[in-house]
Amino acid sequence: MKITIKEKAQKMLEKKLASPQFLRVTVTAGGCAGLTYSAEIEQDMRAGDSVVFQLGDIRIVSDEKSTPYLDGLMIDFSDALIGGGLQFTNSNTKSTCGCGASFSLSAYKPIEGGKCIK
Repeated sequence: MKITIKEKAQKMLEKKLASPQFLRVTVTAGGCAGLTYSAEIEQDMRAGDSVVFQLGDIRIVSDEKSTPYLDGLMIDFSDALIGGGLQFTNSNTKSTCGCGASFSLSAYKPIEGGKCIK
């Protein structure tokens, strides 16, 4: 599993996350290209969750259906007034929608039951 957190995102997450909090990243059906990333700060693990990446005190947690879609993920941060916040890109992206909010990945089947399947 290869996940990269850019310096700006790392600094922001280090300020926002307090132990035992983590960043939950999931992939769901949505957008023109088919898939979207979502992220939220949480502190309680759910059934099927695992820590997929850790950098110092920053932990990224995901459910078992989303985890395969995080390989190649790069997390950055923008403080732009419009479109600011965490930015997610994946080196395995096959296509994106015009606004960049959704994507599809090469070697992955279409969405089934609201989540992607490999």
